[in-house]
Amino acid sequence: MSALTIYPDTQPQSAATYRDFETIAGQLQGLGVQFQRWQAECEFAADADARTVLDAYRSSIDTLSRQYGFKSVDVISLKPDHPNSAQLRQKFLAEHTHGDFEVRFFVEGCGLFYLHVADKVYAVLCEQGDLISVPANTTHWFDMGENPDFKCIRLFTTEEGWVAEFTGNPIADSFPTLDQYRAAL
Repeated sequence: MSALTIYPDTQPQSAATYRDFETIAGQLQGLGVQFQRWQAECEFAADADARTVLDAYRSSIDTLSRQYGFKSVDVISLKPDHPNSAQLRQKFLAEHTHGDFEVRFFVEGCGLFYLHVADKVYAVLCEQGDLISVPANTTHWFDMGENPDFKCIRLFTTEEGWVAEFTGNPIADSFPTLDQYRAAL
């Protein structure tokens, strides 16, 4: 189940958690963050190639692409046995921003986005069927867990795709990891 936890940025032990989809979407909308649910237009196998996955969500992708002018769309899949999963996890765990806004749709699995806005941290647990957009220049980080197992559609308004500007702030070290977060729900 998707969840949103809002923390004061200096007190990760104090928080309010929401599990209702409409409440989560409403809380995030105030930050300029879209939180939606998508459904596949057709069934596909778990081992389907990227083209098949994209075709299953073509209508939703096309609607967002027209709205925001996406120039690049791809599918990323990470499994626990990926040889670079630990390195990738560390890279995404570092607080950063993007000049482009980040859009992720979870086809399978889950991940935890942390948005650091003003004096609050918004932890958004995204699961299969969830789409999240992180506005450009929003400070954030992402945890895929110790044993990542997810497949996401990524949409970009730039040809370069994922380009991060790291802040150097170690704030992510003060908040629960994906695995800790899920265990506490």
